[in-house]
Amino acid sequence: WRLACQAHPVSDLRLDLPADSLLGAQRLQVEGLGEMPPLDPPVPATAAAPFGVAVDLGTTKLAIFLVDLRNGVTVASAGVTNPQIAFGEDVISRLAWAAATDGGARRLQQEASQAIAAAITALCAEAGARPDQVAALVVVGNTVMHHLLAGLPTVGLGAAPFAPSWAGPLERRASELGLPAAPGAPVYFAPCIAGFVGGDHVAMLMASGALASDRTVLALDIGTNTEISLCLDGRLISCSCPSGPAFEGAHLTHGMRAAPGAIEAVRLEDDRVTIRTVDGVPARGICGSGILDAVAEMRQAGVIDTRGNLRRDHPLLTEGELILAPAAGGRPPVTVHRRDVLEIQLAKAAIQSGIQSLLAYAGLDPGQLDEVVIAGAFGTWLDVRSAVRIGLLPRLPRERFRQVGNAAGIGARQFLLSRARRQQGEQLASAAEYVELATRADYSARYLRALWL
Repeated sequence: WRLACQAHPVSDLRLDLPADSLLGAQRLQVEGLGEMPPLDPPVPATAAAPFGVAVDLGTTKLAIFLVDLRNGVTVASAGVTNPQIAFGEDVISRLAWAAATDGGARRLQQEASQAIAAAITALCAEAGARPDQVAALVVVGNTVMHHLLAGLPTVGLGAAPFAPSWAGPLERRASELGLPAAPGAPVYFAPCIAGFVGGDHVAMLMASGALASDRTVLALDIGTNTEISLCLDGRLISCSCPSGPAFEGAHLTHGMRAAPGAIEAVRLEDDRVTIRTVDGVPARGICGSGILDAVAEMRQAGVIDTRGNLRRDHPLLTEGELILAPAAGGRPPVTVHRRDVLEIQLAKAAIQSGIQSLLAYAGLDPGQLDEVVIAGAFGTWLDVRSAVRIGLLPRLPRERFRQVGNAAGIGARQFLLSRARRQQGEQLASAAEYVELATRADYSARYLRALWL
């Protein structure tokens, strides 16, 4: 085996690509919880163009929805992997690639627009419609994805103070972006809050109703970059945390995305390991929800200590690793190593310290939270009990947590169907208080303490 990026073939050769390295049929979270507003589309349906398209442009995945503007019904939807991932698994690495490569930003824009265009064409075919019947489009995404697709300068996002070149609502023509639609069809980009809190987070807050109450609500959209907002007394206080790709299976010894065969749940009981895999097929790796469970269970069973160190004499360990699934059918065993535990410690510390910093900024303690809203693909599948056990989420009663799936996709459709929701989203984004964690004097110490399990 050789790393392709380090190998230099000097003649013809045959390449064997292991199944674990292929994208495959990844489980992508497309739907979320939320209600559609009363119909008042900014771009009304016409006889020749009765449809609209809403896009949740994520770092890892794209969720695309074809909506009938006459009744608000979603007639087709799809989730696809963001092809930009070939140029970097997170937004920082993509920004660096774009800055170092001639025409790099344009290439990333084309990759995203081509994927969206293909999805629109496929959804129209599925619904018996034509792309030229699409009257309007809405795109929500984190600030980097927003800037890349809209063709905005990204230089300011790559270094402190990580300022967007434009944060307000933005409109482009579908034809400018290479997207199939009716002539002159507009593409509405939802406003951003800050450099790493984008329109997808605004859409999630709108769809989840986090601000539409007199309660104190903490809302998280967990991903490679995690956005966190605290909603209280009419205020919206937000921050972002570079949680990294570990919760998506990256940087782990046997990590993989949530595709068939990925271990998604783990329990350790009576010195016995019990696992559940995606689609119930034989294990071939572990995804984010699985590694979170594994670390929480290892801590509960005393396999690791509060610092994440393994107890070498523990009966569940074999030669310094926890075997989740034995070798079978020519596949190697799926195991958890100390470095895998460290990856989760780093990711959870970023989120935990972000939550603590927002609460401290507002002068609150966790017990004053009425509700914690968890959005995003990883947030859909995580076991809240495991997340609380290792400190990723505040130690609160289970009934105070609400998992809403891809609420950003719901919010994108709300922006497509309602003038009022667009106006509310724009007001929300402009009034938000953004807390830059890196500039807070107490953040480093808080982050280091959060590394403990």
